[in-house]
Amino acid sequence: MAAAAEIGGFTAARVAAAAALRPAAHPAPAAAAPPQPRRAVAAQSLRTTTAEVLTADLAGTTNGAVHAQMNSEATSEITSQAVISRRKTKIVCTIGPSTNTREMIWKLAETGMNVARLNMSHGDHQSHQKVIDLVKEYNTQNTDGNVIAIMLDTKGPEVRSGDVPEPIMLKEGQEFNFTIKRGVSTEDTVSVNYDDFINDVEAGDILLVDGGMMSLAVKSKTADTVKCEVVDGGELKSRRHLNVRGKSATLPSITEKDWEDIKFGVENGVDFYAVSFVKDAKVIHELKDYLKGANADIHVIPKIESADSIPNLQSIIAASDGAMVARGDLGAELPIEDVPLLQAEIVQTCRSMEKPVIVATNMLESMIDHPTPTRAEVSDIAIAVREGADAIMLSGETAHGKYPLKAVKVMHTVALRTESSLYNPTTSPSLVASAQGLQNEEFSPSQLSKMFGSHATMMANTLRTPIIVFTQTGSMAVLLSHYRPSSTLFAFTNEERVKQRLALYQGVIPIHMQFSDDAEETFSRAISSLLKAQYVKKGDYVTLVQSGVTSIWREESTHHIQVRKVQV
Repeated sequence: MAAAAEIGGFTAARVAAAAALRPAAHPAPAAAAPPQPRRAVAAQSLRTTTAEVLTADLAGTTNGAVHAQMNSEATSEITSQAVISRRKTKIVCTIGPSTNTREMIWKLAETGMNVARLNMSHGDHQSHQKVIDLVKEYNTQNTDGNVIAIMLDTKGPEVRSGDVPEPIMLKEGQEFNFTIKRGVSTEDTVSVNYDDFINDVEAGDILLVDGGMMSLAVKSKTADTVKCEVVDGGELKSRRHLNVRGKSATLPSITEKDWEDIKFGVENGVDFYAVSFVKDAKVIHELKDYLKGANADIHVIPKIESADSIPNLQSIIAASDGAMVARGDLGAELPIEDVPLLQAEIVQTCRSMEKPVIVATNMLESMIDHPTPTRAEVSDIAIAVREGADAIMLSGETAHGKYPLKAVKVMHTVALRTESSLYNPTTSPSLVASAQGLQNEEFSPSQLSKMFGSHATMMANTLRTPIIVFTQTGSMAVLLSHYRPSSTLFAFTNEERVKQRLALYQGVIPIHMQFSDDAEETFSRAISSLLKAQYVKKGDYVTLVQSGVTSIWREESTHHIQVRKVQV
């Protein structure tokens, strides 16, 4: 096709692999013979059309390298191609009073927002409905790959103090009480909203108010009152969040209010649920069963923020569609010095399971009131990016802060600058996944897909080309994102829900497009759309990937790579 001609002078490399084939044996080369490309493991065919050959070695080598052989002039032409820098790490913005207008949502999207978060701890269904409608309106009007996904964040089983007419000033050494009696507000006693609070705390426990802004030591308790001594004082306002260090409340992870909010999300077709205070995988299975019964295609992201969740981390993430590192309550329930180590562990666990991970809480907290961040906050963003987080999140900064657009811009520029030093196999091998070989002779379609995805990424990295993937389920786009290609990953899908979901994944620009029965015509339209949006230009090279257990253009499952030169 005119818009996507195969590379002039040499072929596009094509690899078609049938999932049921057994790997072919590697022939031992003769001692005097020159080295030959090894036969591709589980490859049905490796075809070329000219004498100047580009080959991809998909064998399971000891170092996992992809070997590319081609005419030196052609190699130079491709590798000299300028790679336009685009931010890969996604930005989640919490929508609130500072940003819940049409104008601000458009500006947030243009500045860098990828996911709009609805915090169900605040506002009502009417206000959240307005935001959902505005985001959907934006997505309808913008078809160039700037997709905004919608995340509904449940309130969860929070323990809070009661209402107080005026803030109460707590001073170090002062005696202060919390009672399960409703409506109590005196100089030395306030109510809590949780009847089992008495049973959850013991003498010697440390109570934290607002994640540690104030702290009190439990001295004793009666049938309805917990008696404390103020350790770190401050102003106690209405409905402050309470934690017991090292313990989680015995409340259910999903409350009655949460179920109403979840139903609201189903009715509005949100893309993700962020579930608060998940303690084990049971609640994830319960929610997924409910969504299946409601025929709702919504992914579940547990917030890792309770002491009880850490021992169950593996099973929680395995049952889920990703995870959020919610550092506020995590740092309140566990020693604050453990939070950086836990963050790294959660990010690594998600990456090992090929699931997206969001790092959240206090990332640019000072920008709620100030136009510039602290240097520590800048470093915090850079660390999350370097660890390999798919997304980083703004909470109060965009919900009720004075400088929401500046906060997004800072997050965008810091992430982009940090990424510019990453995704190079020689300088950052921990972030660029190495090519994978089959682990044993017997293999499954998923093993084959992983091997294919890793080698497709290594080929694109070697040639310094963006990747274009065609997917109906999103699985290959997710897999390629996991391998962290150096350039942008354009994911074309004919499923609107898949497009929305891919907005969260690192490095993926999802684009909705109907596929025709003619693969070449579909390829041509895809590249034409990228030309129109100025994502690529004439003369650029691109790596096209078509793969999956459910084949788009073939009767059987195949894996297919092409390297093409963009023509007008």
